[in-house]
Amino acid sequence: MPYIAVQAYPKDEATKQKVAEEINQVFLKYWGCAPEAISISFESVDPSVWEEAVVEAQIRPNADKMLIMDGKKQY
Repeated sequence: MPYIAVQAYPKDEATKQKVAEEINQVFLKYWGCAPEAISISFESVDPSVWEEAVVEAQIRPNADKMLIMDGKKQY
């Protein structure tokens, strides 16, 4: 706990590692968990399938759980 899964358009490994480190630091600071409790993964999703594979399959069905959706705060 926690497991953070990031789905995004493809990026280079250096960028993914920098983002993972930032996410890791935020969870260490605010979530109050031990470093060994954090797991972070990245899944590259081709832009040509983004709408179907992510928006329609995962985002819209979970709209009630989104804290930020389409760049807008939901809280």
